[in-house]
Amino acid sequence: MQNRIDNITNSLDKNKAEGIEVFDLRNKNYFVEYAIIASSLGIKHTGALLNHLKDDLKPGETFNNIDESGDWIVVDLGDILIHIMTPEYRVKYDMETFLAGLASGKEGEAL
Repeated sequence: MQNRIDNITNSLDKNKAEGIEVFDLRNKNYFVEYAIIASSLGIKHTGALLNHLKDDLKPGETFNNIDESGDWIVVDLGDILIHIMTPEYRVKYDMETFLAGLASGKEGEAL
């Protein structure tokens, strides 16, 4: 699993994604084992990061679902969820607080 996480984060990093964070959600009553969040430099870069992930990870990874909205792309690899967002969307939706709460076991508490 760690090799897969490294491959994802390395792909994002080498293609200029910013603020890459990995959340370990194993045994946290969530539908994936890991979530990864990264910021793009803008809408076009968000789509480009998705294309780089596809090129870098296939055929080893199965992309179960990809939800694209321009500002926010979610990639479902089954046991790993990747969120690529513009900086504005990352601030607006603050997924870090939600995922950090899950990872720490404090999902019902204010952080």
